[in-house]
Amino acid sequence: MNQNAQSGSRQEFPFDPLSAEFARNPYAGYEKLRQRDGLSYFGDFDVWIASRYDDVTAMATNNRMVRSLDGIASAEELLAIKRKANWHDMPYHERFVQTNLLESDGPVHDRLRRQVFRFFAPAAIARLRDMIQDYVDGLVDTLIDRGEIDFIGDLACHVPGHVIGRLLGVPDEDCPKLRVWSENIVQYFDIDRTEEKKQIAETASAEFAEYLIALKADRVRAPQDDLISRMLEAERDGGFTGDEFIATCMLILKAGHGSTIDVLGSGMHALLRFPGELRRLRADPALITTGVQEMFRFESPLPFFHRFNTEEIEFGGRTYPVGTKFGLLYGSANRDSAAFDNPDLFDVGRKPNRHIAFGGGAHFCLGNHLSRLDMEIIFTTLLRRMSSIELIEEPEYKRGLQARGPKSLRIAFTPA
Repeated sequence: MNQNAQSGSRQEFPFDPLSAEFARNPYAGYEKLRQRDGLSYFGDFDVWIASRYDDVTAMATNNRMVRSLDGIASAEELLAIKRKANWHDMPYHERFVQTNLLESDGPVHDRLRRQVFRFFAPAAIARLRDMIQDYVDGLVDTLIDRGEIDFIGDLACHVPGHVIGRLLGVPDEDCPKLRVWSENIVQYFDIDRTEEKKQIAETASAEFAEYLIALKADRVRAPQDDLISRMLEAERDGGFTGDEFIATCMLILKAGHGSTIDVLGSGMHALLRFPGELRRLRADPALITTGVQEMFRFESPLPFFHRFNTEEIEFGGRTYPVGTKFGLLYGSANRDSAAFDNPDLFDVGRKPNRHIAFGGGAHFCLGNHLSRLDMEIIFTTLLRRMSSIELIEEPEYKRGLQARGPKSLRIAFTPA
């Protein structure tokens, strides 16, 4: 499809998402984008980028903006687009990753979301608090006498996946390999889609799907008190097809891993970069709720999402034809001084904090309540059980446009 605007210049893009400089500090480049009029074209993704808070919010909540080109492009056009993006010849990836709740729109999206929404509502998530607290306490027990850990590898990466795994019905001992599969799938969403990375993503998709197919079969034989067993009831009532069932489970598990791990790491880093805010949170633990929201705003773990327009649209004085791809830079919008006072200041008590790290509209993040509860419990527990926490060395952040978080985070601490 023609994804070029009818007017508007294609200026040189002000940053390279794969560079070490961008990984260290993407916000200088984001600021340059926000200073431009209208949208900016990014050729590597063939996408028009929205970087200001008002623009991103307007697109995220516009029901004429969708995630998928289904119903907009013909089958031949869709295949051509997939080939251009090296998104083809991946049977398991196409079947279970490229087609799911996140990548659907309209009645299909509404039907799929309706099957699982109640399990992620605030009241349902609140009932998990004791289980999460017990798991975090047990994990901290194994680490507290060490005095020095990699906060990501030793702690953060173990909690979200195990929690969502327990909710879904995955045995604890299997959760580590689900994290590896999730990371190997997600790495292919970014710009550098090499053949090697493509094969890694397809292999992970196949192994993940086959695992879930076997787990589902176990629950058919012997239902348990878990989400998979409840989803089987929805499938019998016509809420899922067989493939949709597996794709939904895979999406829930993938989403339960990476982004929460990333924001746990960047959130801890922010507290250590702003020691006054760490002391403030220690002095008033009730600030944890606003503090966690500020972690999502300050370093949005999923800085970029795309949309397509279903109707010709005028934006910033320019007209964009149907099927134009737009990039919503949540990471930039959440640092926009037009929307936030002192946006580069980390403030654990920030109010109001209308960040859009969870997106907006029909695709507002389903797991936001669970992610925030995980974080509240983890940080509250650590501040209670560690009398001091210090950064050992500056972390290296992931490269790319799709995810934001440190690869590791070495910290030293004194047990309380």
